[in-house]
Amino acid sequence: MIGFLIAIASGILMSLQGVFNTAVTKNSTIWSSAGFVHFTALIVCLAAWLFTERTGFSDVLAVRPRYLLTGGLIGAFITYTVIVSMDKMGPAKAVMFIVVAQLISAYLIEVFGWFGVEKQPLSMQKIIGMIVAISGIILFKWE
Repeated sequence: MIGFLIAIASGILMSLQGVFNTAVTKNSTIWSSAGFVHFTALIVCLAAWLFTERTGFSDVLAVRPRYLLTGGLIGAFITYTVIVSMDKMGPAKAVMFIVVAQLISAYLIEVFGWFGVEKQPLSMQKIIGMIVAISGIILFKWE
């Protein structure tokens, strides 16, 4: 149950962040806005680390394979693409496309067992669920 509630909070926070970042970009540029977002995130993470575990920081560099350390790089482009998509399509449409793209890519990662994720069997029920989600986007976008 806690995982479900945290996932809901994550979705709400992502939507808020996208709207806020898009608004900030109107007074600056995309990369300066994204840089500020990630700089403030760094400060929050360092403060949280200092007030909690205060260990394990150097262990991050021992992670293998090395490509797993590109999360921050990917995060910068996530911020950029969220800002641009929300600016061009509006928050609701952008988030729908973003969430369905996340769902499809996450399911492919599971089915093929990419990046060290435990491989899951292909499920017709999940494929139908994705088709329903895509149909929802078409219905929502249809005017």
